[in-house]
Amino acid sequence: MDLSPPRYKIMSIKLETEIVNREAYDRAVERFQQANIKLPTISQLADPVSSRAEIESHIQSADPDSPDARNLFRVHWHNAADRKSLVDVPEHIVLPSELTGVDAKIVVAIGNRFPMIRAHKVLAAYGCLVPRLITGQFDPTHHRAVWPSTGNYCRGGVAISRILGCRSVAILPEGMSRERFEWLENWVTDQSDIVRTYGTESNVKEIYDACHVMAEDTENVILNQFNEFGNYISHRAVTGPALERIFNAVNTNGTMKARAYVAASGSSGTLAAGDYLKQQLGTNICVVEALECPTLLNNGYGDHNIQGIGDKHVPFIHNVLNTDYVVAVTDKASNALNLVFNTPVGRDFLTKRTGISQDVINGLADLGLSSIANVLGAIKMARYMGLGADDVVLTVATDGAEMYGTEIAKATADDFGGTFDELAAAESYGRYLLATTTDNMEEMTLRNRERVFNLGYYTWVEQQGVSLADFDARRDPGFWNSLMEVVPAWDRMIGEFNSAAS
Repeated sequence: MDLSPPRYKIMSIKLETEIVNREAYDRAVERFQQANIKLPTISQLADPVSSRAEIESHIQSADPDSPDARNLFRVHWHNAADRKSLVDVPEHIVLPSELTGVDAKIVVAIGNRFPMIRAHKVLAAYGCLVPRLITGQFDPTHHRAVWPSTGNYCRGGVAISRILGCRSVAILPEGMSRERFEWLENWVTDQSDIVRTYGTESNVKEIYDACHVMAEDTENVILNQFNEFGNYISHRAVTGPALERIFNAVNTNGTMKARAYVAASGSSGTLAAGDYLKQQLGTNICVVEALECPTLLNNGYGDHNIQGIGDKHVPFIHNVLNTDYVVAVTDKASNALNLVFNTPVGRDFLTKRTGISQDVINGLADLGLSSIANVLGAIKMARYMGLGADDVVLTVATDGAEMYGTEIAKATADDFGGTFDELAAAESYGRYLLATTTDNMEEMTLRNRERVFNLGYYTWVEQQGVSLADFDARRDPGFWNSLMEVVPAWDRMIGEFNSAAS
C-alpha cells in the first residue's frame, strides 16, 4: 500500500517559458484559429489604457456577461461602471470618515466591474490557465480544466473555459451562496461538472481531497489557485499597478502617503499586489482572516461566513515573510453590515445618521462579504497606526453585494430574530463600524512570520507532497521577485501564439 503523499498538482518552481508539448500547442492554436480567439498580454491587462485602441477594437459590442472571447480583453481593473468601456483610473470608492469613523482615507478598488463573473477572480483564472496554454501544457481539445475554489475563482475558470470551448469542473463547498451556484448552473456544459464538497469557507482540505480523486483521470488538469504561481504573478503584475494608479488619483495634493494595503488571505493571489505596492510606495501589507477561523493569527480553526477567503491553511503562494500585519474580523460584522449597506432600512438609517451622499450609499452595493471584511481590516489598521487625513489605506472589493442577496434573509433570521429594523441598523453601525477596535490583530515580527511560514509545512509538504526544497525556497525575497521575470517571456509567447492562430 503506497502511503506517500500525492504529487499530482505541484508545479515546478521553474515556470515554463518555452513550448514543452508541441502537439498540444498546435491543437490549441488550431482551436483558437477556428474560434477567432485572441489573448491579451499581461502587460495589456496591467495597463489597458496604453493599449486603448487595440483593447477597444476587441471589446466593441461584446456583452460583458456572455462567454464572448472578446471579454478576455476586459480582464482588468479599468472597466467603467457599465462594464463595457475603459476608464483612465480604475473604479474605486473613497469611504468618508462619517462612515468609517477614522480620519484616514479608506480607498476601495471595485472588483465587480470585471466581465462575466462580476468579480476579480477571473483575472486569477486567466493568469493560471494561459501560461499553460501557450507552453503546450493544456490542450483545450483534450484536457478538462478543474478549478478548486471557495466560489469566485471557479466561476472565473468556468467562464474562460467556455470561451475556449473546453470542458471544466468547478469544485466548491456546498455552503457557498446560492447566487454562486445559480451562476454555475447556467454556465457549465454538464451539471455534473459542479462538485459540491462538504462545509463552507473554511473547508479547503475537502476541496483538495476532491482534486486528488479527479487527478486520477489524466485528462483532468488541476488549476489550484492556492499553489499556482500564475495567480500570484497576474495580481502582482496587474492588480498592483491598478492600485497604484488609484492612489495617485486620490493623492491630488501630492502630500498623501499610501500607508497600508489590506486584503483577505483567500488564495493569497490578491495579496501579491501588496508586494508591488511595498516595492513602489512603501506600503505595509496586512492580511485579513475570519476571527472564527484565526489560522494565521493563532493557528486556529473553525467555520465562518466571510465568503471568498479559504482557511485552515497557509496558501503556497502567500509571501508570508513579507507580511507586516494579520487582522481578524468576525463574520458577525460582515453579515450585519451587509444588511446595513443593502437593505432599505439600513440605507435610510445611514443617510439620516451620517449625512453621506446618495452616491456613496449606492456605492456600498459594490461591497460583498469579503469586501466588507477588507474594509473593516483597513479601519483597524488605520486605528492601530494612528493615521490621519493625509494617510491612505488601500484595499479591494473582490465582488459586490449581487453575489449575496440570499445571505440577507439568512442573516436577518439567524442574527436578528427575523427582523432587521432601524434599531438593529443603528446597533450594527455603532458596534461594527464606529466601535471598531485594534483587538485581534498582530504586528508581525520576524519570529511571527516564521511561525506562519512554518505552519504551511503541514499542508504543503506532509499533505500535498511538495518537496522540502521547493517549500523552503519561498523564504528568500529574491524568489518572489524573480517570479516576475517570466512576464516578458509570457507576453512574447502570447504574441507568438496569437500570430500562429491568425
